[in-house]
Amino acid sequence: MREHPHTHIAEDGTVYEHVHAHTHAHTHQNTKAVLNRLSRAIGHMESIRRMVEDGRDCSEVLVQLSAVKAAINNTAKVILKDHIEHCLVDAVESGDHEALEELTDAIDRFLK
Repeated sequence: MREHPHTHIAEDGTVYEHVHAHTHAHTHQNTKAVLNRLSRAIGHMESIRRMVEDGRDCSEVLVQLSAVKAAINNTAKVILKDHIEHCLVDAVESGDHEALEELTDAIDRFLK
């Protein structure tokens, strides 16, 4: 059983920390692709920051923010697909029912 520290931040800023114990191993087939996507999104955000610093047109900034938002959502889809196909299958096979609750909570937070 592996323990994973986990932090939640409430809307009022209160930080809650606890540990989840998982009985399944996490395997991630798309780690390199996810890291590449995140690096591109980070680079894109840095260029948007420069646009704001340079006083660029608000509509141009909003278009670029929309592109980053789409890139992040698509990255999340890759992570979710990978998680369902590997981690969740492993969790169900090993009887780790907490993993399904954690996935539901993570999806709820992501969609807010």
